[in-house]
Amino acid sequence: MAYDAPLNDMAFALQSVAGLSRLEGLEAFGNYDPELITPILEEANKLARDVLAPLNASGDAHGAVLTEDGVRAAPGFADAYAQFREGGWMGLSAPEEWGGQGLPKALALAVMEMFHAANMSFGLCPMLSFGAVEALLAHGTDDQKQAYLPNLVAGNWTGTMNLTEPQAGSDVGALKTRAVPKEDGSYAISGQKIFITWGDHDVAENIIHLVLARLPDAPAGSRGISLFIVPKFMVEADGSLGARNAVKCIGLEKKMGIHASPTCVMEYDGATGWLIGQENKGLACMFTMMNSARLNVGLEGVAVGEAAYQTALEYAQERKQGKAPGIEGPAPILHHADVRRTLTTMRARVAAARSICYACGVAADLAEASPDQTTRAAAKMREDLLTPIAKAWCTDMGVDVASLGVQIHGGMGFMGETLAGQLYRDSRIAPIYEGTNGIQAIDLVGRKLTGTNGESMRVMLGEVEATAADARATNDPQLVQIADRLRAGAEALREASDWMLEAMKDRDQDKALAGATAYLALAGDVIGGHFLTRAAVAARGEEGSFRARQLALAGFFSETVLATAPGRVSGITEGGSPFLDNSEALFGIA
Repeated sequence: MAYDAPLNDMAFALQSVAGLSRLEGLEAFGNYDPELITPILEEANKLARDVLAPLNASGDAHGAVLTEDGVRAAPGFADAYAQFREGGWMGLSAPEEWGGQGLPKALALAVMEMFHAANMSFGLCPMLSFGAVEALLAHGTDDQKQAYLPNLVAGNWTGTMNLTEPQAGSDVGALKTRAVPKEDGSYAISGQKIFITWGDHDVAENIIHLVLARLPDAPAGSRGISLFIVPKFMVEADGSLGARNAVKCIGLEKKMGIHASPTCVMEYDGATGWLIGQENKGLACMFTMMNSARLNVGLEGVAVGEAAYQTALEYAQERKQGKAPGIEGPAPILHHADVRRTLTTMRARVAAARSICYACGVAADLAEASPDQTTRAAAKMREDLLTPIAKAWCTDMGVDVASLGVQIHGGMGFMGETLAGQLYRDSRIAPIYEGTNGIQAIDLVGRKLTGTNGESMRVMLGEVEATAADARATNDPQLVQIADRLRAGAEALREASDWMLEAMKDRDQDKALAGATAYLALAGDVIGGHFLTRAAVAARGEEGSFRARQLALAGFFSETVLATAPGRVSGITEGGSPFLDNSEALFGIA
């Protein structure tokens, strides 16, 4: 199967659904012109379709290899990365001051969707570099920015994020890596990190590791963590590369999927590093990188879902089984109603997730670039609300859609020679890394909802209800029915949100958090339905099959997903009681 990005759908989602037009005329995006969207997406699709996608299966088969000289990337990946670098894709949304193009992050997200869809293992390399750039921009000193940003933005160097240790996964505060001050102002970093994505490779000249570690007198827990820059090769005063630093990959993990992405065990043996930000404030600095990564991981769900849909559709068009009205002989399985229902499920959920991620990207752009303080604050609140939903809802969707793709293939989907199986294996990591989806649900409830006393969700629901009103005002019978489903979904989410706020205030946090995952799922469904409805209304100005497709996707989603929303509130509010009240009987704990 040859991946080919749905360029019209992506451009429409950016402009007519996610609100990219709100960035026009802002000083921070002086280079941005809506006329750039189509040519940029078209060029990115060429790289994704013609270079990255053909390496996906071979990368899965061969993987990366650890040698005496370090990690060697899967065959063809170094050449592919060179084309990525030469195309300037790494600097698309980076500031011009550091060699970037200064375009919106939301547009860069659409580009990265294509790269992840074509080859998720490859896409992980620049994804971590984007996060390193953002962390340095936000927390680095002027000297650090000057030393590292130009080459990171150019793609000559790549970045990594080093948090996890054998005893410190989600509980980052348990990490033990040490940072000992040296007389010259640098630090000696010693310890071991695991699960480090693209921790070593041969596709770029240097690797800039951002490493969490403890100072000798640091307080216990997460309050005693600092962040350090540790380059693979030392950077001299003139910008040239010097001696090899005391950091190396000592093992590659054997994984279920993303085989061509080297997941490294990294050993720091007195490696030279420099503090980023303040002492013992490293977790706050790292969260800048993690929030970038979380949105991009959510986008991986969109990407793998799109790839799975395209693969399944192609198979359904070619595979012949059974009879169908009007077809002589065995019919392509696409003619069977259940297969079309499955494909529509896949496509509708991908479209909803795409808009959630793009809208989060637009909010992030406005939060940084709007000249109006009130607009910036509102956009930041929206970005904060959508980030855990984008990460969790969209990656859960990606796994579900990839599984449906296997189902469309039947027995062939379970065999090793089809892309459907690889996409399913690759997709499964996305709900786990960059904060498990359970942690995203806790973040949504514990910080993003209660941290604003519910205001973030109330404003969101106000927009959902406005979209329902717009749909009803068309007097189109299909849109009126969609509007009614969306309004009922909004009421269900409002009821669940009010209950969640009260449960957290009453210190009944176990019961609230027991419903957090179900709450996030409902929020994603309603907000996703809101964007699909907005798309259907906006598409009334379009012609032909595009308009019909947007209406069909919104209608299908409203009847199969939004229609269930009112009945799911009790699962949020009462679903935890049976196992919380009977933990001893169920789990043997008090």
